[in-house]
Amino acid sequence: MTEQVISTTTVKLLQDNIQVSAYLAQPEESGSYPGIVVLQEIFGVNVHIREVTERIAKLGYVAIAPALFERIAPGFETGYTSEDIQIGKKYAWEQTQASELLSDIQLAIDYLKSLPKVKKDGFGCIGFCFGGHVAYLAATLPDIKATASFYGAGITTRTPGGGAPTLTRTREIAGTIYALFGKEDASIPAEQVDEIEAELEKYKIPHRVFRYDGADHGFFCDHRGSYNPKAAADAWEEVQELFSQLVISR
Repeated sequence: MTEQVISTTTVKLLQDNIQVSAYLAQPEESGSYPGIVVLQEIFGVNVHIREVTERIAKLGYVAIAPALFERIAPGFETGYTSEDIQIGKKYAWEQTQASELLSDIQLAIDYLKSLPKVKKDGFGCIGFCFGGHVAYLAATLPDIKATASFYGAGITTRTPGGGAPTLTRTREIAGTIYALFGKEDASIPAEQVDEIEAELEKYKIPHRVFRYDGADHGFFCDHRGSYNPKAAADAWEEVQELFSQLVISR
């Protein structure tokens, strides 16, 4: 597949006095492209998330990465030290709310709908780490038809801001979901992965669950020590297959 030449920019999404920054990448060639929402790790819309957004755009999608901590820490972006992780976890699990996250993701989708190059139906989303958990939530939005959730911790045990675990919303998932995990990820025990798969099967949600040998948390991120090139390469192929479901003749 020939890579698209893309352009990138940062945009401001506005709604009800809320302003959310988002990184946008799109093909320069005219056409009609599916829209994809990219959901960050606890480290903000950093270099890794921007690179993923660009990779998706180069495949022939319009991709947008909203800043999920914008309401509490505008412009937040950090590295991967233990101190950075503690700050990111505090923002993710103590200061976000599931309802607000979903509202901000829908705001990003609505922005994509306003762009002339974007198809108006059948959006995708992809998320990593905290964003993998949020992607499971986002899959319940009617506009989302294809979701890739990478190593989303806590899906079976909690939800951002508190309340019933995100897993309890599985029946609301509107499209296809791929869930991708590393078998060496101590933050997501194998029994939790099995529980997620069982719930998806229970409600007959179109899905695939991937378990990668030798892969730890963050295996897709080549900026982290846990990067696993083999698992990441296979996962990327699966993501492309998933999102190809959104593509129809242009």
